[in-house]
Amino acid sequence: MRWNWQQSTWPRFSHDPAAMEPLERRFLLQAGEFIGACKHISTDDRDRLKIEVISDEAVKTSEIEGEFLNRDSVQASIIHQFGLGPDRPNIPSAERGIAEMMVDLYRTFASPLSGRTLFRWHRMLLKGNRDIAIIGGYRKDPDPMQVVSGPLHRRKIHFEAPPSDRMPKEMKAFNAWFNETAARGRKPLSAVTRAGLAHLYFVSIHPFEDGNGRIARAISEKVLAQSLGQPTLIALAQTIGRRRKDYYAAFERNNKTGDATEWLAYFGRVVLDAQATSATRLEFLLDKARFYDGLRGQMNERQDKVIGRMFKEGIEGFKGGLSAENYIRIARTSRATATRDLQDLVSKGALRKTGELRHTRYYLNLPQGRR
Repeated sequence: MRWNWQQSTWPRFSHDPAAMEPLERRFLLQAGEFIGACKHISTDDRDRLKIEVISDEAVKTSEIEGEFLNRDSVQASIIHQFGLGPDRPNIPSAERGIAEMMVDLYRTFASPLSGRTLFRWHRMLLKGNRDIAIIGGYRKDPDPMQVVSGPLHRRKIHFEAPPSDRMPKEMKAFNAWFNETAARGRKPLSAVTRAGLAHLYFVSIHPFEDGNGRIARAISEKVLAQSLGQPTLIALAQTIGRRRKDYYAAFERNNKTGDATEWLAYFGRVVLDAQATSATRLEFLLDKARFYDGLRGQMNERQDKVIGRMFKEGIEGFKGGLSAENYIRIARTSRATATRDLQDLVSKGALRKTGELRHTRYYLNLPQGRR
């Protein structure tokens, strides 16, 4: 069995540029539409979009690796780091660390990639971890780094990384390749192709004891941001996480060949889906702006509080819809007042009503089913 790093062509990957052209065009088109749409939301909503997407990416990129973090703690740390809120004490190290890495990625996307950058991300990512021998440095364990499954007597090796003593040389070459293939580098590559190759190349080396997948996804986001000249706010980890098995299967199919065409086609589709997810979230914020424009001055304080709470729930809204009991609890009012307020919101077109009696539920009256 010969892994990518054992191929005679390593570390060069071949691919079919023609197969990537439609994906590259679509990426740039969707990116332009997203950037243009962002100009139509308020500064507060842009900040909210930034915080929401980065928070979700931080949580989802960790979930892909089997680490489940507290989203509120991650978001609170991100808000503080952007200077939009106070520091919250007692945030666990893992949540604070991934938040620091994601904000650093956002702020330094344009900078060249270096060992110093990767070591900084690794220290942030594994902040407080006591199980990893080397944090902020490449692995040195002489034993093979393998991804395996199955019982001890019948182990299946899904992947094996290069020996640890090759890490300094391999990563020096990787960082040089990364910077050379940037738009202004000596050997520029188109955005999606470069992002996919960077991901495959980095994971094939697996330079760290832990955190390789999360850092690989951050590197891909860095590529896409560099190609646009600004942070992408792309839901990459969220999209990968929805089909996690497909992600690992795609890598396993492409970790023993120097031809990356199949991997790039897979990764390109993921990138386009990730853009669509971010666009849906942005459209929700645009809907919110139109919603309030149409109802300005028409809601009382209780109604405004409840509607604000519904928007805070995001695209999915309240699970099962808003009930009268929800309204009473949020507005801190009586049932009779809640009934009048809800009927008024329905008549004004702010809410749509479904069901009857105790099954009655209310949803934000937004287009295309967004609620």
